[in-house]
Amino acid sequence: MADDCFAHPRLAAIYDPLDPDRSDLDAYLRMTGEFAARRVLDIGCGTGVFALLLAERGIEVVGVDPARASIDVARAKPGSARVRWICGDATDLPPLQVDLATMTANVAQAIADPQTWQKTLQGAWEALRPGGRLVFETRDPARRAWEEWTREKSYRVTEIPGVGAVESWFELIEVSLPLVTFRQTCAFAADGQVLTSDSTLRFREREEVERDLVAHGYVVDDVRDAPDRPGREFVFLARRP
Repeated sequence: MADDCFAHPRLAAIYDPLDPDRSDLDAYLRMTGEFAARRVLDIGCGTGVFALLLAERGIEVVGVDPARASIDVARAKPGSARVRWICGDATDLPPLQVDLATMTANVAQAIADPQTWQKTLQGAWEALRPGGRLVFETRDPARRAWEEWTREKSYRVTEIPGVGAVESWFELIEVSLPLVTFRQTCAFAADGQVLTSDSTLRFREREEVERDLVAHGYVVDDVRDAPDRPGREFVFLARRP
């Protein structure tokens, strides 16, 4: 089940304006070129930012996400007809033979349930052609990123065209490693509505992720640093032989 920040229509509609800096996707765009990928599966595509960037470059893209509201936002964007959108997850895919499968941003960590995580790795494997790659990132638990998720450090007011001013902030709810739960609050000045969305992320150790990949038949070619957050994340490059 998708979190409300992706599944609630009003929250999904402001997701992009609240997080406009997507320079984190630059590394994925570079890797798409590095691997000469012409067919890409974007797992957890959300509002379609990365999928549409790929489509603009003439790449054949399938975007899959369980949140209908986010898919609706993606479909309403210019150029969306060039992407094949699927409301579901990596276990709901038609037969595919992609060169690259991606899970950008928090997608891998948001798959907190162990069984769903294993099924996702298997679904990605089945969607890849032989030699195709799975690329995703996950935060290094040792860096304790959740300590920054406080109202004091995250509070801001964003003016959104057609919406008005929106106050937003994050607050930590529970740390029970490997799970961390936090809450996003959005307050709409236009009508006073306050919406919250609780999210739980799983902080996996590097060794655990590598074991999971190998158990599903992947070859782990590399574990890189995230250029936009050096020293804070692992970027896994796995290959289907």
